Amino acid sequence: MIIQTIITIIVLVILASIKQVNQYENGLKFTLGKFSGIMKPGWNLVFPIFQSYNKVDMRVKAVDVPDQEAITRDNISVRVNAVIYYQISSAEQAILKVENFYYAISQLAQTTMRNAIGQVELDELLSQRSKVSESIKNIIDETAKNWGINVSNVELKDITLPEEMKRVIGRQAEAEREKRAVIIKAEGEVVAANNMAKAAETLAQAEGALHLRTLQTITDVSSDESNTLIFAVPLEVLRAFEKINKKSE
Repeated sequence: MIIQTIITIIVLVILASIKQVNQYENGLKFTLGKFSGIMKPGWNLVFPIFQSYNKVDMRVKAVDVPDQEAITRDNISVRVNAVIYYQISSAEQAILKVENFYYAISQLAQTTMRNAIGQVELDELLSQRSKVSESIKNIIDETAKNWGINVSNVELKDITLPEEMKRVIGRQAEAEREKRAVIIKAEGEVVAANNMAKAAETLAQAEGALHLRTLQTITDVSSDESNTLIFAVPLEVLRAFEKINKKSE
């Protein structure tokens, strides 16, 4: 009877000691408060009273960094939020070296993001978002490695500007477009002037070309009956008549 009771107690203790660690987890076993080993996925024995354990999720985690108000290097106030993707590389370091690694990563990201934005100008922040994200990622990853955490990526989700700055940027974009329009128009005028100069030179070199061009223009204008045509006889035509008269004499 005593033997059966002892066996029953042992069986109950063993059953109560079986702890399951899932495939995507690692476990840390503590014996009398001291770290005694890593528990791999599967069933593991953790004896009550003497031992305890913590499970750590080894999958990639996403941390949504709340909106942070920062000032760029050119003294523009912006609000930025981001997402950080990280993964535990060492369950032992993540548990033993930092009290709450999730909270620590979030706070580190907020501080780093404000500091990184303060080192760039607004135009760089808007046009080179990936470069700023990479800078933030490298700074966070360097610190997080000491906690057994690898930061895989940092993405800036949204950059919010004050309404006054939005209007200023809108006016700037409008001015840039007007500038390009004026330049393009001026370049077109230059090309047109060069072509007209070449045409005038060609007409001047070919005898009678100017008269033909004049007649062609008259024909184009007179095709519409509603137009009134006032024809000014060129001086060259009069000189041509003079030559004809001289030959006839």
